[in-house]
Amino acid sequence: MRKTTEVAVIAELSQNWLLYAAIPVIGALIGYVTKRVAIEMMFRPVRRTLGWQGVVPKHSGRIAGIAAELLTSRLIDPREVLDRIDVDRINTEIEQPLLNAVDAIARDVITEHHPTIWESLPPLAQDMVIKQVQAASPHIVAQLLSELRENIDAVVDVKQFALAQLTRDDDRLVRIVRELARPELTFIARSGIWLGFVIGMAQAVVWALTKEPLVMPIFGAAIGLLTDWLAITLVFRPREQVSILGWRVQGSFHRRRTEVAHRCARLIADEVLTVPNMLAAVLSGPRADRMLALIQDVVADAVNEQTRVFRPLLAATGGNVAVGQLHRAAALKAMPVIPDAARNANGYLTNAMDVAGMIERRMLALPATEYESVLRPAFKQEEPKLIAVGGVIGAVIGELQLLLLLA
Repeated sequence: MRKTTEVAVIAELSQNWLLYAAIPVIGALIGYVTKRVAIEMMFRPVRRTLGWQGVVPKHSGRIAGIAAELLTSRLIDPREVLDRIDVDRINTEIEQPLLNAVDAIARDVITEHHPTIWESLPPLAQDMVIKQVQAASPHIVAQLLSELRENIDAVVDVKQFALAQLTRDDDRLVRIVRELARPELTFIARSGIWLGFVIGMAQAVVWALTKEPLVMPIFGAAIGLLTDWLAITLVFRPREQVSILGWRVQGSFHRRRTEVAHRCARLIADEVLTVPNMLAAVLSGPRADRMLALIQDVVADAVNEQTRVFRPLLAATGGNVAVGQLHRAAALKAMPVIPDAARNANGYLTNAMDVAGMIERRMLALPATEYESVLRPAFKQEEPKLIAVGGVIGAVIGELQLLLLLA
């Protein structure tokens, strides 16, 4: 009886070898298609459409929150970053824009608050006052940077700043995650091909032995479910390199740590923790009032020192000078012009602070579990749904495969 069955199976395979050869090929197709669908569902659509929203944009707040926590607690030290800035170099880089800004601010503030006193001064005296104020500008920059180092936590919430930058634009977060995970996404798609092919070979044998119609959709669903789960698992497991039958095996994301650290550092430095973004956070963020107070104190100290010899002259021209009022007005006018004045130094600041280098070095030193959290949350959200969709698509393709075999 067994021999008769074997002969019948061999005869069936010989007669319909093309159809049976197609079964593992279709299995590979199922594996690939279900992976591609799962990958696209992770990122698209960015806005909810027909009841579905991409996993990353839907959970952008949680994903960005985990990233911001890791970034600010383990990868970035704001004080260390600021310590790398050379004040003399900064003053050299922004000298002319700074002098122009000080000139404009000083004239505007004095004209606005004490027009009579200012207009009564001869042009030469006005220029001397302005030049004395300008002479204080290097000291203002140095003192401001020193105060910022000491009070950075009071002036800006770095974690909130990073979170705001990551969630400000869903497209940006999707682009960062997709770029960071590109090799893993390629691995997942390609693994579906060979995993689907192997399972498809078993499917061909079972079909030849049983001719049971349910074999095709069941195996199709199994290919979709199993290959989706296995492909995602192999991205992160095992964390540490292990030897299996002489093969060294490690999750692809962990195996690529050096490359990932470099790429992640560049993405964060180029798109999130940029010099303009950091200046905006300090000058117009939720704690901007504290920065204003800091600037006002620094301006007051420097300007008082430089202009004390002119106070009798200013007072003699017609009234009392409300010095404190002038300091606050000057600080208010300085806040919006600082980014423009600092633009000439953006290149130097980017290189000197070396945010990318700091992130890369610290990421390489992270324990495996913390390093994994750079990308794992993006895959973990809605993972069961993505795998289930793979199973449904596999079952549908398996049913179509059955119709082809019975045709």
